[in-house]
Amino acid sequence: MQPWGAMSLVLALLGALRAALRTRTDLTLENLALRQQLALLRRRSRRPQFGRLDRLLWVGLSQRWAGWRGALHIIRPETVIGWHRLGFRAFWTWRSQRKRLGRPSVGLELAHLVRTMALANTLWGAPRIHGELLKLGFEVSQRTVARLMPRRPKPPSQTWRTFLQNHVADLASVDFFLVPTATFRLLYVFVVLLHHRRRVVHFNVTETPTAAWTAQQIVEAFPRDDSAPRYLLRDRDGTYGEEFRQRVNGIGIAEVLTTPRSPWQNAFAERVIGTIRRELLDHVIVLNEQHLRRRLRSYFRHLSLAKISVATLDLGRRSSESA
Repeated sequence: MQPWGAMSLVLALLGALRAALRTRTDLTLENLALRQQLALLRRRSRRPQFGRLDRLLWVGLSQRWAGWRGALHIIRPETVIGWHRLGFRAFWTWRSQRKRLGRPSVGLELAHLVRTMALANTLWGAPRIHGELLKLGFEVSQRTVARLMPRRPKPPSQTWRTFLQNHVADLASVDFFLVPTATFRLLYVFVVLLHHRRRVVHFNVTETPTAAWTAQQIVEAFPRDDSAPRYLLRDRDGTYGEEFRQRVNGIGIAEVLTTPRSPWQNAFAERVIGTIRRELLDHVIVLNEQHLRRRLRSYFRHLSLAKISVATLDLGRRSSESA
């Protein structure tokens, strides 16, 4: 027997042994995946073109079959994950189009009238102007009147950046971000960040965040009074209800609220969330709440160990320089 023939026989026996040890489901899915790729290669095109059904097939295989990466030979696994992201955006775009959101537009005549009344009566605020407009027959809310009034100069004060720099040792920030699952469900991730060390001290995952649940996360993040920061930076999300505010005040933390639609004021938390997305969530498809919690716990553990290693190297370098 020639050497190449013996090698082919050994490879065939190894392949048969491998197939015998695997389950029937894995063999069926692998056969389906290979046949689908072979059908794509047989099409009359220089480059295989994946249609909509082909993409749905591979997204479904990635959810049901753990070994789908090993059977993929034409494209990279990151491309399949990208298809899932596109499907998620298309799904929620379709859901959003069924409802008409937003406020009714305000006419130019009403906007000019509000501005004229505010400039002519400098002591009138939004409640007084709102009451006068109701007497004239205009159906408008007080909040809209306050938005249409011209801005008046305020006394000078420290900038937002100066406030963050002056209280960096006594400041913590909280924020939510959304993570889609394989079945297009939305999971809310709550993070608590200490500004002094740029460290996430607590996180948790839920599908339905409430004020009571969020208040409990603050208690778990700062179980002792001496560990609680002086200020807590957050946005004006409705999830932070009355129970959350009472719990934070009971711990002795003063709340600092950002202005509406200004995520840049909570820049530290936004930057941490962006890092989590780029380094972890953009490379995996989340299956459920438990899967996301395990992934985040492993990621934060790895991040803390990396920071300890960097601090140890800096300390060793300083000791060698001083010697």
